[in-house]
Amino acid sequence: MADTSTSGPYPLAEPGLWVERVGSRVFSAGTPALFLDRDGTINVDTGYPDDPAKMVLREGIMPVIAAANRGNIPVVIVTNQSGIARGYFGWKEFAAVNGRVLELLADDNAFVDMVLACAYHEAGNGPLAIADHPMRKPNPGMLLEARTRLGLDLKRSLIVGDKPADMEAGQRAGLERGWLVDGEGANEPGFEVLPLRNPGDLGGLLAAVESLGSRLS
Repeated sequence: MADTSTSGPYPLAEPGLWVERVGSRVFSAGTPALFLDRDGTINVDTGYPDDPAKMVLREGIMPVIAAANRGNIPVVIVTNQSGIARGYFGWKEFAAVNGRVLELLADDNAFVDMVLACAYHEAGNGPLAIADHPMRKPNPGMLLEARTRLGLDLKRSLIVGDKPADMEAGQRAGLERGWLVDGEGANEPGFEVLPLRNPGDLGGLLAAVESLGSRLS
């Protein structure tokens, strides 16, 4: 059974929503953000990740995060974690895995500013058994929560993920561009999906992040 306690060390805004402010960097109001899915985007996806020792970063993601850091662009992880709802692991295991991912990034001087994780799922147990919760991607709730807490400009923000649900969440939150890991490009109403499959695609993403930072300097 998943640990849904809101007491103790876990930064739970509600039983199925983890909201963690990492570090102490201060951002001006109206700053765009770099939103990132975690499993399959930052780290290699291991299915339902519950073992920090198995965490390995995906090649190429560290420079993207580091570029956002240099440009004073907030880096925000938005991750669905249905394994908690299903009882495969609890918030304790999530905390350990997430801490390891952040540690691996920090080893390469890349840093995250906020982590949001949604554990709600229709196949869950107890208070986490909610279908189509507004915080679960493809719903935009986690991005909207980050906007409220950090004062973000979502329209100029970027999102990177490995599933269409990540792109849909970005589109519904009012973003204009997203990068789909190992996916295909597409033009949706008011939202462009760009592929992230090769070094050329990565260069385009890096240029977009650096461009956001240059406009803030």
